[in-house]
Amino acid sequence: MAKANALSGVRKWLEREEYREAFDDLLDSHLGPPCDAAGIDPDRLVSVVGDDRMAVLFGCVFEDMLATDLDDGTNVVDDYLKRRGWKESVPNKRYLTALRSSVMSLYEVSDIVRDQSFLARDLLRDGEPVRVGEQMGTRSLKPWDWLAARIVRVGSRTEMAGGALPLRREAGEAVRDHFIALRQELRDDVRQVARDRRGDAELDPYALDTEVLRHAGFLFTNIWLDDALQHALHPELPTLVNTDGETIAFTTVRYPLKPGTDRAALEGGLSAITGLRRADENVWDWSAPASTPAARAPEGQVLASALGEGSVSMGHVELEADALVLETNSPERARKGRALLDPVIGPFVEEPVVDTQTMDELRASGPADRVPARSSGLSPEEERGLVHEFLERHYRGVLDEPVPMLGNLTPRNAAKTKKGREKLVGWLKLLENSAAREQADSAMAGYDLGWMWEELGITDLRR
Repeated sequence: MAKANALSGVRKWLEREEYREAFDDLLDSHLGPPCDAAGIDPDRLVSVVGDDRMAVLFGCVFEDMLATDLDDGTNVVDDYLKRRGWKESVPNKRYLTALRSSVMSLYEVSDIVRDQSFLARDLLRDGEPVRVGEQMGTRSLKPWDWLAARIVRVGSRTEMAGGALPLRREAGEAVRDHFIALRQELRDDVRQVARDRRGDAELDPYALDTEVLRHAGFLFTNIWLDDALQHALHPELPTLVNTDGETIAFTTVRYPLKPGTDRAALEGGLSAITGLRRADENVWDWSAPASTPAARAPEGQVLASALGEGSVSMGHVELEADALVLETNSPERARKGRALLDPVIGPFVEEPVVDTQTMDELRASGPADRVPARSSGLSPEEERGLVHEFLERHYRGVLDEPVPMLGNLTPRNAAKTKKGREKLVGWLKLLENSAAREQADSAMAGYDLGWMWEELGITDLRR
């Protein structure tokens, strides 16, 4: 069913004068606080967040209006179906009725079947995941994404309404925290309203949380929009680190050659250094055994070049016409490289000149500047295979290393307690979601972390 077609009639009905003030007030509750915090006028939102995201945002507000009881006890959908329902098809009326009683909640996505469906687990009201029929959304969703949406039952089919907001983990956790606070604040009022509606029957926790969510539509849009505005107005690029956990800063050590240098003797000396391997006529690759790399985390993303056989690229050395040049991706590695080179090349070179360029400096200098990076010389398939082997070794090592997100427990130790397993599930889902979002042409794309669940004995929690 085309959702837009089902909503076209009630959308026109909402333009009536008697709903204008209520809709404006609701719109302000959804958009006002984030715009005030960001210091921008709501009229500027389209230029800041873009047309597509603004359309989804207005969809959320519109759907919240359809599910809201106004101050006089009336409802837009009830009024429309009573007076114009005869014009609507049965499927349209069912969809409108489902939206009328819907609430927005926070869901975790899994088991995506492209162009067909996905599983959605309610993170605020718990319960088992439900299979949601969806076509377009499955093309952009990734496993373990978090999504604020209205999921409704229409006949025998469960569907997702059009106003769906993808949430980063930090924003999703903020939704959880604010929902808990709102539930505490509204608990007594919600129970009283429910008693008035249902009699003396006590609400079960799921029904109580549903009643709280009826008053919380603004919560999701406020947090999503605040997050979107902060990233649009104050973008923070991720910190890149190498496999030793050092911040990426491309460092060049340039040794001028002494007059009359015996180049053949210098080349022989370079080829004899452990860790240097001749890659071209005047180029040597420098590699070292792979240590346990810094785990990909929100505060830093790892930039790594795996060379197979348990080694990682540390840099390279090039013999130019008048100088010997060492290039690395951090000052720390440059110092290690000098410690290898200096005892051998001392008789052939003058004092070096060291230059370091941070990622911020490279970004500020524009695309004309050359980023010191070299091709591995491998085909994309070979490079991906080596990177996947490297990731396999890395993550098998991480299973026995302390992880900050697990309270500095190793994953194996975390799996031994209930609280540890809860943290472990969140950590694994974060890793899998990050891996799923790699660009298709990335050498890291397609790496499957599913084996870790079985290795840690928590496959039953992967839902």
